[in-house]
Amino acid sequence: MLRVQTSKNLTGLNICLDKLKVSKKVAGVEYAIRDIVLAARKVQKKGIKVDYLNIGDPVQFGFQPPDNVKQAMIDAIRNGKNYYSESEGLPELREEIAKKENYKGISIESDDILITNGVSEGLDMVISSIVEEGDEVLLPGPYYPPYASYVRLHGGIPIEFGVDLENSTPDIDDIKSKITKKTVAICLISPNNPTGVVFNESSLKKLVDLANEHHLYIICDEIYDQIVFDEKFIGIGKVAGDSPVIILNGVSKVHLMSGWRIGYIAFNQSPQLDAIRESLPKLARVRIATNLPVQYGALESLRGPQGYISEFVSECKKRRDLVIRRLNEMPGLSCSNPKGSFYAFPKIETNKFGTDKEFVTKLLETQGVLTVHGSGFGEKYGSGYFRLVYLPSMKILESAMNKIENFVSQ
Repeated sequence: MLRVQTSKNLTGLNICLDKLKVSKKVAGVEYAIRDIVLAARKVQKKGIKVDYLNIGDPVQFGFQPPDNVKQAMIDAIRNGKNYYSESEGLPELREEIAKKENYKGISIESDDILITNGVSEGLDMVISSIVEEGDEVLLPGPYYPPYASYVRLHGGIPIEFGVDLENSTPDIDDIKSKITKKTVAICLISPNNPTGVVFNESSLKKLVDLANEHHLYIICDEIYDQIVFDEKFIGIGKVAGDSPVIILNGVSKVHLMSGWRIGYIAFNQSPQLDAIRESLPKLARVRIATNLPVQYGALESLRGPQGYISEFVSECKKRRDLVIRRLNEMPGLSCSNPKGSFYAFPKIETNKFGTDKEFVTKLLETQGVLTVHGSGFGEKYGSGYFRLVYLPSMKILESAMNKIENFVSQ
């Protein structure tokens, strides 16, 4: 263990201070989306106004869960629902989620659902249940950073595979070439963060078949499942059959409850999942429970009127159309048209700004527009890109686009 020693004289005594050990696994934990905020704070201290286009949180941009959902949480608190819930989650909520997932095409029951404190906790539980030292997990490149971070944290190795951003299709041949004896899972995020890619039914079927052929888990994150614009969303459950599929989802994005932190894990009824279905709930019991009043809010969000969701998606589409049009008119940039979520992932076609991280840093320092460097979503397929969120108002987005255009036109 590396020790750094210093001596301090305290009340006449010489005391040796050692730097205590920190696990080397933590070194692999990164979250570029929030790490970049530290740079923005420095810019703000200089008196420069910053347009934050880095975090995909609808609530921070004026979108709110409806009043009936807020009231359901308030009522739960006032009515004494302030104790530990079952570790697996509120039974009524699990029933409602099972209905939703069955409607999307997967055959599951409430016992196949486990409520988590956001999708991030669910992802951590799943990865810690299947990954051991040296195991490999295939991730769509570019990927949402916590996927790689959790794989590394639990001793695994994240392996990126290619995705055609223009056609929203995974590179099946690339995936085949990267499957080894150490591969344990294929992860999917559809609709995707950071690219907005939405896999179609044919692509999902090919991925399921490939996973079956090599006896791999399929972990599919569908947190943006209703935020789609040009085509109907197809959930992986529709093509899963009895393949070993684990779905991650929640209410943070579609239901505008980001800060409330409610997600869930859904297992399909594949016999190959029997072992993890028995083992993973142990982790739920160890962490005791998910916030109970919030579960009542989530329950109301699924049972109550759904019209606000289509209104939100309509607003997102207007913003997407504006941002993609403007980006593709700028010299040195190009951007595929995202089919879902609320992110754009432009390609930097010129090298006059240096790396993608240098591009993002200079854009922030000179124009006050905060985006995220693409390499923060994976070096292999993210480098040379940057990600921005198109959730702000049309007025703010127009201003931000003007600033980006001024920057790249210099």
